[in-house]
Amino acid sequence: MAFSDTDLTQDQFLGGKLVVSQPRNGYRAGVDPVLLAAAVPAVAGQSLRDLGCGAGVASLCLGRRVPGLRLTGVEMQSDYADLARRNADANGIAMTVVTADLRNLPADLKAQSFDHVIANPPYFDRARGTASPDAGRDAALAGETRLSDWISVATQRLAPKGCLSLIQKAERLHDVLNALDHRLGSIVLLPLAPRSGRAAELVILQARKGGRGAFRLLAPLILHDGDRHEKDGDSYTAGVRDVLRNGAALPVGI
Repeated sequence: MAFSDTDLTQDQFLGGKLVVSQPRNGYRAGVDPVLLAAAVPAVAGQSLRDLGCGAGVASLCLGRRVPGLRLTGVEMQSDYADLARRNADANGIAMTVVTADLRNLPADLKAQSFDHVIANPPYFDRARGTASPDAGRDAALAGETRLSDWISVATQRLAPKGCLSLIQKAERLHDVLNALDHRLGSIVLLPLAPRSGRAAELVILQARKGGRGAFRLLAPLILHDGDRHEKDGDSYTAGVRDVLRNGAALPVGI
């Protein structure tokens, strides 16, 4: 069942360059998909698949930064898939959105390969917590699909030398690395730390299909100025603010 207009809010991303409808009470995208999109080393003319695209924020941020991409989103929940289509149309960004479970993709999608695959898999292990009463929020934050399935499907759909980019909780990095196999190499890991001197809470991982480069662990990206929260308001570091407000790229260097 699609969201009605009264179910939605209109939210600005990239300093107002992108306006996205999101459910008032379901899963709502924050800065994480924006940072993920900024890290993707895409160029015009390339193709990208967004697994679990939700309302489309990551793909649309990337599409705003790099015009001329062939964007395809896959979303299991039909109401969010419909919302992603509406958001793409409203922002004038060409994007195909397929309603499907990533574990059971239509035959035509299985036959396609992509220069980039991105994913923001659920951050929490369903086996270690209780379900949210909101189905959309629960699917986004935990869901029933194993993290290893997300990475396996992403790897299968990458073209040779294609790039996987994903964002995940640092505490689940062990699960992510265990799910990577011999098909992926040239792995680069960017920790995201909330403040200087604080442990990273998120990581962005990139890997190349058929890559043979050495594993690289980058210095953490510090999200906020200062060593502690002192007042309400925008305290992002200059580089992160440039990504979030101006749509700047976040070079990871894969």
